[in-house]
Amino acid sequence: MNEANSVLRTFVWLIPFLPMLGSLAIAIGFISGKNRGESGETQTTLIANGTAMLSLLIVLAVDLHAVVIGIPGYINLAQWFSSGSYEVNLSFNLDSFALVMMTLVAVISVLMIRFSVNYMHREAGYQRFFMIMNLFMGAMLLIVMSGNVVLTFTGWELAGVSSYLLIAYVYDRPIATQNATRVFITNRIGDAAFIIAIFLSFHLLNTLEWTEILSKTETLTPLGSNILAATFLLAGIVKSAQIPFVPWISRALEGPTPSSAIFYGSLMVHAGVYLMIRLQPVLEHSPIIMSTLAFIGLLTVLYGVFSNLVQTDVKSNLIFSTTSQVGLMFFSCGMGWFELASWHLVMHAIWRAYQFLHAPAMMHLMVNKTRPVNPLLKRQGWLYTASLQRFWLDPVADWLLVKPIKRMAHDIERFDEKVINRLVGLPEQTNAITSIADWEQHKNSTKTSTAEQEQVTRAYGVAGKILEGLADMLFWFEEHLVLKSGGEGLLKLLNLIGYYLLQIEVLLSQPRYLILLIIATFVVII
Repeated sequence: MNEANSVLRTFVWLIPFLPMLGSLAIAIGFISGKNRGESGETQTTLIANGTAMLSLLIVLAVDLHAVVIGIPGYINLAQWFSSGSYEVNLSFNLDSFALVMMTLVAVISVLMIRFSVNYMHREAGYQRFFMIMNLFMGAMLLIVMSGNVVLTFTGWELAGVSSYLLIAYVYDRPIATQNATRVFITNRIGDAAFIIAIFLSFHLLNTLEWTEILSKTETLTPLGSNILAATFLLAGIVKSAQIPFVPWISRALEGPTPSSAIFYGSLMVHAGVYLMIRLQPVLEHSPIIMSTLAFIGLLTVLYGVFSNLVQTDVKSNLIFSTTSQVGLMFFSCGMGWFELASWHLVMHAIWRAYQFLHAPAMMHLMVNKTRPVNPLLKRQGWLYTASLQRFWLDPVADWLLVKPIKRMAHDIERFDEKVINRLVGLPEQTNAITSIADWEQHKNSTKTSTAEQEQVTRAYGVAGKILEGLADMLFWFEEHLVLKSGGEGLLKLLNLIGYYLLQIEVLLSQPRYLILLIIATFVVII
């Protein structure tokens, strides 16, 4: 038995790591030019399917270990990092529920990746699609098998980034990029709540391990228990698109059908439900939060049912049906029926994955493609209008959040123009030079008038005059001492350095590098 446990400890970390490794291998192959185009699809397919299948085989081996020897339970492999009394371990909690979820995630992910091979054939972003799919598989496995909240949050964030990238898969379509940004920003609300929950777990319970958090719940005061449960609840309802954050999930359908199936029909949409089931002892110690959970779930059920009745396309019909089913799971958790919610989650994930993948074929089989108005909605005109407008949740969110933020940004811009620019000696308004690339283009433009050139170099205010004088001194020093004494070689070297810096700046202004910076930011934070 000890030997079996030793083998398990040796290989269990490979379950989430292998799909991520496959994602990295596909990315390196694409950057190096070895798997680009249609000719590179075979290599990409082998890596994506191979790493996903190896991960599934290890999951099945762990399941066999649980049947023959016993459920592994909590496994602490090593210390990830520590700072004072703050410690984060590389740990996994392989209890019975985690084993079921690991198997579910691995099986559905492997099937989705295999289905996508033919579905995405000859797509321009074939390699990018499978890179993100493998990353998502690793992220979901990390969520369901993590032994502590920090490791869960790592998978939580990687799944969110994967979702953003696949919604914006066709990034030359403005609606796709706008919806991806809207979904990404909405989910940051839940992520902020998750971060607060991590802080509260350490502050109130002095631990980040799931097993200790759940066992120490009874030591919390009612206030502490309610606050901790509320932060996790907010993270869960945002991730699973519950009222009032439900509108983002209908915007997420811009991605390819396989990504819609695995993200919003099958796996990621259930991440919040999984979190609620995992937090059963914490929620049971917080009756107010459980009542709120049941109420939110019930409202989401009603929203999903009535919105679904007026949909005219298959994917929208399925996504609103998913919303109502996930709302029922939250309602079950709020009522204390956690085992029922677990069974509901597993069966719904399997069935909805099949429905999403079957959706394109279903459209071809439909004889009558028009949907009659539901009799209830026909009698209640106001309800039909409300359902058709999806109960105006998007406009309400714009009114409460988007428009105030835009107005605040406008006020900050005016403050910058009227106050900050005057303090540093800049003109109040400028169409002027904002970067090295703009300055180079401005200098090389033959259409720039003398007045415009003077506008660029003119100084305003005391601070501006001081800076102008300092600039003149430095220019004289450079012109008469540095460049002339250094000869043409130094001048050519400076021009060459300037050229390369200009090219780097132009590259960094591209959207794809912004995505890399976002991912790098998550890596640094984690």
